[in-house]
Amino acid sequence: MPFSEFGLEDGILRAIKKVGYVRPTPVQAAAIPKVMRGDDITAIAQTGTGKTAAFVLPMLHQLSLRKAENKLHGTLALILAPTRELAIQITESIHSYGRHLSIRVAAIYGGVDENSQIRAARKGANIIVATPGRLIDLLERHKLDFSRLEVLVLDEADRMLHMGFLPDIETIVAALPKRQRRQTLMFSATFPREVESLAKRFQHDPKRVQVGAKNNPAETVKQAIYEVPPHLKDAMLLALLKDETFTRVLVFVRMKDGANRLTEILRKEKISVTRLHSGRTQEKRQKALADFKQGAVRVLVATDLAARGIDIDGVSHVVNYDFPVNPEDYIHRIGRTGRAEHEGEAISFVPKGDLNLLGILEMAIGQRLPRKQLRGFDYYAKSPAIEAAPAKKDWRKRTREREVAKPQKPTARPPKAAAKKFPNSR
Repeated sequence: MPFSEFGLEDGILRAIKKVGYVRPTPVQAAAIPKVMRGDDITAIAQTGTGKTAAFVLPMLHQLSLRKAENKLHGTLALILAPTRELAIQITESIHSYGRHLSIRVAAIYGGVDENSQIRAARKGANIIVATPGRLIDLLERHKLDFSRLEVLVLDEADRMLHMGFLPDIETIVAALPKRQRRQTLMFSATFPREVESLAKRFQHDPKRVQVGAKNNPAETVKQAIYEVPPHLKDAMLLALLKDETFTRVLVFVRMKDGANRLTEILRKEKISVTRLHSGRTQEKRQKALADFKQGAVRVLVATDLAARGIDIDGVSHVVNYDFPVNPEDYIHRIGRTGRAEHEGEAISFVPKGDLNLLGILEMAIGQRLPRKQLRGFDYYAKSPAIEAAPAKKDWRKRTREREVAKPQKPTARPPKAAAKKFPNSR
């Protein structure tokens, strides 16, 4: 079925043709007609199945109709996303799909100067894409006007709840104008009870759109488990990267310190690598993503910041260097490969201490993942093959250490106390 059968505006059809879209994905085919009818929908589909276009395309179509009737005034649509990277990506998609339309969009997120964002919103942004924290800050200071809002989208709803954004979402919804009918769209890769509860609270007679099993990874991803001791994970990753088919590799770790350490190890082995985590500035995070997307680096070491909604074409492999605690995180992580109906491979390192997490995951997805062993790898080595270069010490700490190491000058001997005088002493 071609996109033209949805009745989308001609400018949108020309834009998506230039992007390279030939036919809609299953979630797009199911969701777009319902969104265009004005229904509230809850869409559950694995990552990489085209959920962003499923709500952006019909949204742009409706706004283009309003513009043709000279009724396009103020902010009519608000899209909430859990991370600034996803907010930026959605904004870029809107610009791409709406390149032939005169629809204004503004992105609002933390980590950058707010003044330019406020100006973009006040210039008449018809769509605002925002993260909850910065949005609440501007709402409380009355910097935004949502009096005309007609559409609310919660993208990656499960991730927002997992990150503890439920109170923020409630605050935002309460601050929106009380309308008898506001279209609310929820898109999620998994459907835990919390998301179901959220749908009942914020939506009116929602239509369910579900592609594949509720909590299963995409079928285009080939999965494998490597049981490896913790101290040999570095060596195994280096051994895997010797394979030339690992062309664009996304490596997930739990903590930002671990991402920094692993990045230094790979650099020492002359592997082109960058890192992405919350400890870096927004500018450096965007550059890391851009370098990885453009193929300037082969490996991106990231925390779960990159697991949700980040669309990177051509990721050949995802490696779970640290096994995720939650099944939902596993599904989102490996969903960075095998996107747009292309095949990908996901490899997970599982030490003995994480076998219980593996069991929980397999129960959640209803399948046993294949175990593999790396041919020629020494699983009984007593020490890692390589160690990271020692971290540079802070200059203040070095100065203190030198001062402590200096020989101390002997202090002057205190004067003898005057002898006590007793009447009967001799």
